Amino acid sequence: MASLQISGSVKFEPLVGFNRIRYFRPIGSLGIPRFRRRFSIGRPLLLRRSSSFSGDKIGESVGDEKGFITDAERDGSGSVLGFQLTPTGDQEIFSTSTGEITHQEEKKEAIDETVMADFGVPGNRAVEEGAVEVGIPSGKAEVVNNLVFVTSEAAPYSKTGGLGDVCGSLPIALAGRGHRVMVVSPRYLNGTAADNNYARAKDLGIRITVNCFGGSQEVSFYHEYRDGVDWVFVDHKSYHRPGNPYGDSKGAFGDNQFRFTLLCHAACEAPLVLPLGGFTYGEKSLFLVNDWHAGLVPILLAAKYRPYGVYKDARSILIIHNLAHQGVEPAATYTNLGLPSEWYGAVGWVFPTWARTHALDTGEAVNVLKGAIVTSDRIITVSQGYAWEITTVEGGYGLQDLLSSRKSVINGITNGINVDEWNPSTDEHIPFHYSADDFSEKVKCKMALQKELGLPIRPECPMIGFIGRLDYQKGIDLIQTAGPDLMVDDIQFVMLGSGDPKYESWMRSMEETYRDKFRGWVGFNVPISHRITAGCDILLMPSRFEPCGLNQLYAMRYGTIPVVHGTGGLRDTVENFNPYAEGGAGAGTGWVFTPLSKDSMVSALRLAAATYREYKESWEGLMRRGMTRNYSWENAAVQYEQVFQWVFMDPPYVS
Repeated sequence: MASLQISGSVKFEPLVGFNRIRYFRPIGSLGIPRFRRRFSIGRPLLLRRSSSFSGDKIGESVGDEKGFITDAERDGSGSVLGFQLTPTGDQEIFSTSTGEITHQEEKKEAIDETVMADFGVPGNRAVEEGAVEVGIPSGKAEVVNNLVFVTSEAAPYSKTGGLGDVCGSLPIALAGRGHRVMVVSPRYLNGTAADNNYARAKDLGIRITVNCFGGSQEVSFYHEYRDGVDWVFVDHKSYHRPGNPYGDSKGAFGDNQFRFTLLCHAACEAPLVLPLGGFTYGEKSLFLVNDWHAGLVPILLAAKYRPYGVYKDARSILIIHNLAHQGVEPAATYTNLGLPSEWYGAVGWVFPTWARTHALDTGEAVNVLKGAIVTSDRIITVSQGYAWEITTVEGGYGLQDLLSSRKSVINGITNGINVDEWNPSTDEHIPFHYSADDFSEKVKCKMALQKELGLPIRPECPMIGFIGRLDYQKGIDLIQTAGPDLMVDDIQFVMLGSGDPKYESWMRSMEETYRDKFRGWVGFNVPISHRITAGCDILLMPSRFEPCGLNQLYAMRYGTIPVVHGTGGLRDTVENFNPYAEGGAGAGTGWVFTPLSKDSMVSALRLAAATYREYKESWEGLMRRGMTRNYSWENAAVQYEQVFQWVFMDPPYVS
């Protein structure tokens, strides 16, 4: 636009109770809908110290009777970058940092230290030095960024596990703290009711061409603005098929490398071409790439964009949710990725001899996650324990040496949970509500669950629950082996999950054999998972490895005591019960057993069951400590922001 048209004025009035101009409240607004939209999506309003308004002044200015001049600051293309607010004349300014009254003509720098509390605008010196871009109200981030999450799933649009939960909740928490946040994920359509999740997403009408896999692919973008976050969905016909995001009943899709290569290329273009709220995110974006599905993003930034001066100020952080999945394909597929030939070394991978299929197999492969580890600027895992485990032979899955070489930039941050969805005092899925102050209604949830499942209604009987996938990682074989021993005890056992058919069949046979003690629900049902979490006394998680784990967090919030194997995030989040700590008051939130064996697991379960029966006061202490812990994403978001500051301290990866 040629000029800035202002249909209103910017006016400020001092708050009641102050004789000096100390704090200001806006009583008017700029009559520009585009700017109001910009604020609604968390886009920062850049405030800089105004220079003289003579000579080569950029933009136009208006004054008001309070003596402030508003000046529009533009870039070379004429786009408005922000506004300058400058007091005119000899005004008295109150400094919130020094408590002194100064005059503008005596000390023009006074504006630097003045804070307009209702806006949270910091001193201009901090802005010019790059420490703060915009003012953030109390409780918000000190430094805000343009964040771009790239993920294969994000709840509630798509979800198969913890990755979907993280990418559906963490962006909202960060947006609430003042960051501008975009989430880029595929637009999956599988012909089920889940397709309605994308009903509010609108086609942006923008098409880009991605050159990969020996041809050109056109992708489009859909957008929904919700909870302060720009949800962007990459649309291509390869995402429209029955099944989950990765496969169907016959196994993983054979073209997953193609599908997620498209996602990564589109995600790199999105901040440059999508005018969300009227403004693109621009080149100074921070990409948060999740697991191997988004792993090409940091490689593309280094190989395709930075050599040409694009994204030179951008950074990337790799978030590892599960190192076991690495996006490994034959070496011959490298040319399909859309990368320069000289960058093969970033993703090139050689399997050890013992892992090769035959004597003539050279073991050469393409490993996308390995390339992301090499080229990302920092790495985050979803718990502190997992950050260490991935550098060991047992937990590194062949990448432990590479990860050990980068351990100085690896941080572990425990996931949070949606404390609104998982709240026993308001949960719509459970029949009775309770809290840490009064959990007397929890036993009624237990009795209702027993009735629903057809078990004898026995509130005094310890009830053990399991919720999760039925596979080797989750330790189902351990539960299977220990089943007969556990059924000897006076307990009830409930399992919810799906996965390996042999474990599904075992659950059915256990239910037939132990009608009064065991129930198995094959499949997954959200309301039932909430009722099991609320109704059970103990939650069992014997996982072989668990990067973070969420079910133990849900359980503790609901006053259900976790019994877990001491690995990864389970060890980080569950404190082993010590009845003698705190002068006999006790400490801890559950039981952590190790080593991973049937005997140690059964011993921990029996100890938990005995405590439930015989030591009610200790049990209530366990419940109360678990329920009062802070599991919110707000807590995790603050830790992420520290890593955001660190990532911009060093130059980006370039070669």
